[in-house]
Parts: sequence; structure tokens; C-alpha cells
Amino acid sequence: MIEQMLTDSLKKDFDSVTSPSVPTLANIWAKKYIQNLQVDSPKQEIKSNNLAEILSSERRKATAASLLQALRFSSAQAWAKTENLLMGQLQAHGICPDLIDPWQIATDSRFLLEHALQIYTEDAATRSVQIEFFSNGRNVQLEGLTQLPSIGQLSVAIAQNVGKIRQKYTSVDPRVIGFVSMQFHYSGQILLNSLPPLEQLVVTSYLKVIDDHLYMPLQRCYEAAGHYEYHAPELEAVRHLLTLSSEIARQISLKTLTMYADYQCYSGVLSSPQIRISSLRDIEMFQVYLCLCVLEKSVSAIQQELFPLCVMLYPPLKVSWELVRTLLRLLSQEMHIYLDAQQVEVFVPYITALSEMFGDDVLPEA
Repeated sequence: MIEQMLTDSLKKDFDSVTSPSVPTLANIWAKKYIQNLQVDSPKQEIKSNNLAEILSSERRKATAASLLQALRFSSAQAWAKTENLLMGQLQAHGICPDLIDPWQIATDSRFLLEHALQIYTEDAATRSVQIEFFSNGRNVQLEGLTQLPSIGQLSVAIAQNVGKIRQKYTSVDPRVIGFVSMQFHYSGQILLNSLPPLEQLVVTSYLKVIDDHLYMPLQRCYEAAGHYEYHAPELEAVRHLLTLSSEIARQISLKTLTMYADYQCYSGVLSSPQIRISSLRDIEMFQVYLCLCVLEKSVSAIQQELFPLCVMLYPPLKVSWELVRTLLRLLSQEMHIYLDAQQVEVFVPYITALSEMFGDDVLPEA
């Protein structure tokens, strides 16, 4: 009964973001979250390897209950960190202070965390998962069976709700979504710190899905795709890029780590686990915005939303414009490698516009 309820719920959410003629950018995006629970996390030292216990229904329910109990306190701590990082940007960037409602932002962040943890406790069809980590000087790979809904299922289930929250905050001033995203990120990090390392990896994979959807206009892409015939060149190019977006992000990340081995951001070195995960997300975010531009036949999404958001967030996070320009240059190169000439042609006007916006004549280093 629980499995059927979950299946029906997921199908309802899935149907609501797709049209009959367009199967399904939502499905493509969900599929990129592969079975490996440690999708983008570098190997790390973990002492306990009881994956079966962690993935059991009883343990997942107990973990979710514990995290939900701690959520109000972690939310307050998270807002203090968000405020410390970003409130100085209000005056610097001319953002109306009335748009920043700490109570509402914290409430919406808690709602998304509660939604993810609710799905985390449900039982779906039994499937195999694997996770990789570093222990006692060697690489360890664990496999196990679980009824935990896949993170692809979570992606479909939460897409509409996250889309509504993004729309609420970006409709007046797109930069406000930065406060929401940061609040969610810090809330999740504080909660994760209370879990054993192996369990952190499992729960992190769930929270990362919502983190992705908050930063990226995925719901807006799904809606724009609904106006195209299935074989339209724009939609085919977008489908192809989204299928490859994670691999492209990984390739760019590896090259960037080689070029900037000692680079220090606000939260640590570029090679640290959390910074690497954030970097991969940002590279995918740029790709999603390019897809949105193609589908909307306009650069307005990057002019009005992506660019102002980056200008507000990157300086306090100590992300240099040189690094951003390198990422965009590598992105262009990887798109030429992974896409055919006709598909690249679809994206060229928008990747060119994006590169020009972040040019050194616009954003010189301080």
C-alpha cells in the first residue's frame, strides 16, 4: 500500500511537469542521479560500513525523526550563517531589505527539508545500491538492497514544489533566491553533522537533489519544453546536453582542479568535498540556464537571473571572476566535444552572451 501511494504520488507530480508531446526533461534530469549514492563525493575515511542497517526502513524512519526534531534549531543557526555571509550584499547591490523575510525563508527551507525526509522514510520497490568510500588506507565499495526511493524519484517528486518556491522568490528580484538556497544549504549541513559519516553520504544524496533544484530553473525548463514538438532541433539539443550535463561538469571540474590546485574559496580549498560538490552544481547550473535560453529563445534568463545572482554570491564566497571565466571557457570546449555541430550551433549565441557578461571588461578582478 505504501509503495503504491508513493508510486501514484510520483506519477502525479511527474505528469504535472510534462506534456504528452514532450517526454520529459524531468525524466532525463531524474535519470542523471545514478544508483551510486555517492555520486559526486570524493572518497573519504569512514569507520562503520553497516550499509544494510542504514538503508533499512526502521533506520531511515528513526533518522528522519531525529533530523526533524533538530530542524528548528538548525534552521536558526543556518539563518545566522546566511545573514553573516549575505546581508552585507543588500546595500551593495541595491536589494530592497523588505524582500528578505527571515521567517518566510526559513519556513520554506524547512518545508523542503521536511518533504525530502518524508520521502526518505517511504518504501518503494526493492533495488540495489552501492556506495564507495575510503577506509583504513584502502578503497571500499559496499552494495546493498533497499526500498529507499531513488534520488531520481525524489527529483521528480519535489520538482513542482521547488519550482513554485523559486518562482515566488525570483518573480520580484531573482537575487533573493540566493538567500533561500544558502539557508537550505546551511540547514542541511548542520543536520548532516549529527549523522555518522556513511549515513551522511546517503542523506547528502537526497539533500543535493533539492539544492540542485533551488539553484537551477528546472521547472521553468520543463514548462518551456512543453511548447515544442518532440523532434524540434532546440529540444533535441537540450535533451542531449542535459543527458551529458553531469559528465561535462565532472570533466570541467577535473581540469579546473589541475589548473587551480591551491585555490582557496570561502569554505575551503577547491579540492575539498563540499567545494567540489558546489562546483559541480554550479557548472550544471550554467548548462541548465543555457538550455532555458534556447527553449525560451531569449537571453533574459541569464541577464535577469543568473548573472545578478552570481554577482551577488561569488564575491563573498571568494570565487574569482578569473575562475568563472575559466569554467565558461572549458564549458564551451566540452560542449564542442560532446555535442554535434548542429546542436552546438543552437547554443552558440547564448554561451557567447554568457561569456561576454562575465568578461574582464565587465567584471575585472578587485
